[in-house]
Amino acid sequence: MDKTADSSVPLHPLLAERWSPRALNPSATIGDEQFTALFEAARWAPSWGNTQPARFIAARRGEPTFDRIHGTLSRGNKSWAGDAAALAIGVAQSVNDEGEPMPYGEYGLGLATENLVLQAVAEGLHAHQMAGFDREAARVEFAIPDDFEPLVAIAIGDLGDLDGMPDRLVEKELRPRLRHPLADLVFTDSWGTSLF
Repeated sequence: MDKTADSSVPLHPLLAERWSPRALNPSATIGDEQFTALFEAARWAPSWGNTQPARFIAARRGEPTFDRIHGTLSRGNKSWAGDAAALAIGVAQSVNDEGEPMPYGEYGLGLATENLVLQAVAEGLHAHQMAGFDREAARVEFAIPDDFEPLVAIAIGDLGDLDGMPDRLVEKELRPRLRHPLADLVFTDSWGTSLF
């Protein structure tokens, strides 16, 4: 499937080709170097004051932690994410080492996750970010401290085929990628006065 972004100007292929498939190849694997590169990319994300609030729990298919992460996913995500070559949960530090609220911790996790996702594209893989997981179950399952918040689950793998997928998921896979027009995003002079 070609899901390249239909952008107003050409984008870097890492951005234009990034999308979030559910049809993943159940026999694909991620090598040690690829797996490390995903989290090395996340490590080098920018963060407010270099606070580096992002943490990840991660495993490859066949490892016990993979099944434990899979167990926290919502029913809908469980139906397809088991075919991923790797699963991860992104966790944001919410309180700093002095016991004060961590400014922009969620934003920092978002930046780190996007770095991970783009590195996946560079490695010839796909990553699908999910809000559909039980955050409290993840906290208990992995003994996540109170000063950290599990915020996103991520399935990483190679593109699979649509055979055997439920019709509702096939429809989502085939649906064109859409975004708001650029004119709705960037303003000049005053709110609602588009720059483009």
